[in-house]
Amino acid sequence: MNKMFRMTALAAAALVGSIAAHAQAAPATAAAEKVGVLGVRQAIVNTAEGKQASAELQSQFAARQSELENMNKQINDIRQRLQAGQNTLSQDEQARLQRQGETLAKQLQRKQDEYQEDVNAAQQDVIDRIGRKMMDVLDRYARENGYSAVFDTSAQTSPIIYASNKVDLTQEIIKLYDQAYPVKASATTPARPAAAKPATATPTKP
Repeated sequence: MNKMFRMTALAAAALVGSIAAHAQAAPATAAAEKVGVLGVRQAIVNTAEGKQASAELQSQFAARQSELENMNKQINDIRQRLQAGQNTLSQDEQARLQRQGETLAKQLQRKQDEYQEDVNAAQQDVIDRIGRKMMDVLDRYARENGYSAVFDTSAQTSPIIYASNKVDLTQEIIKLYDQAYPVKASATTPARPAAAKPATATPTKP
């Protein structure tokens, strides 16, 4: 799965709380309680809607990602010029390049922060949208199949150490979600795999 659609642990945990609460309310139809597990994060990103949203987000933020990469390259170029010209550049030229690099580095940091904030907000919107509908799918599935509890194996605080594949509902929930909420084919194709925050390069002082 593309890095653009990584989900924060807090976001997934918030969804799990709602989903688990509904699933736990389902009455057991047999004498022994029926328990299942679900990888919520895996389920969300592997639905057809999740994959489509990932591609759309990459396309949406591709231009800004490219801008950050170009700025980072400019800073690296300045750093290399300073390193290569330690004994040949005048002090005035070195000082000018140093100021230029520092200005670019500050601009890059500001743009990175804004970019990451916007990416996180867009991802959260997608998570919330898919998560609410997935909760309905899981709630209906748990009630119809007599589950008294469903635990999230992707949560950082998950108490699950081992679970048999027989009780893993992830693929079933993905299939049911795609059936309940089919997506239209999208012409959007991501320009590149992206969204990892570019590293800030700081010019090296002579």
